Amino acid sequence: MRTGQRGITLIGWLFLLIPLAIVVYAGIRLTPVYLNYMKVSRTLERMAEEMRNEDALGAQAIRTSLQRRLDIESVNHPSIDDFQITRDGRAWTVRAEYEDIAPLFANVSLLLTFDKSVQIGSNE
Repeated sequence: MRTGQRGITLIGWLFLLIPLAIVVYAGIRLTPVYLNYMKVSRTLERMAEEMRNEDALGAQAIRTSLQRRLDIESVNHPSIDDFQITRDGRAWTVRAEYEDIAPLFANVSLLLTFDKSVQIGSNE
C-alpha cells in the first residue's frame, strides 16, 4: 500500500497551466511588434550602409530614401514623421524613437518603447 499522495491534481494543473498560457499568449501578441521593429532596424542599417560614401546628402534625400525603403518593407508604424534626421558634423544621424502597443485582453495592453539610430556618412 502507498502511504503518500503521488501526482498533481486538477487544481494543481490549473495553477501551473494558466500562468504559462498567459505568457505564451503575450509572446504571440508581441511577436508582430518585434518583427516590425526588426524591419525598421534592418531598413536603417541597410540605408546607412548604402549611403555611407555619398557626398551630396541632405535631409530631404535621406527622408525620401527612407520613405521608399519603408514602403518596400511594408512598414506602417512608425510613420516617416516619427524619424528624426539631424546633422552631426559632416555626418547625418537618423533616429527612430517610438512606442507601440500590443493589446492583450479587455483593457490590458503592453506598451513597448523602441529607439534605434544610425549614422550616415563620416564625421571626419
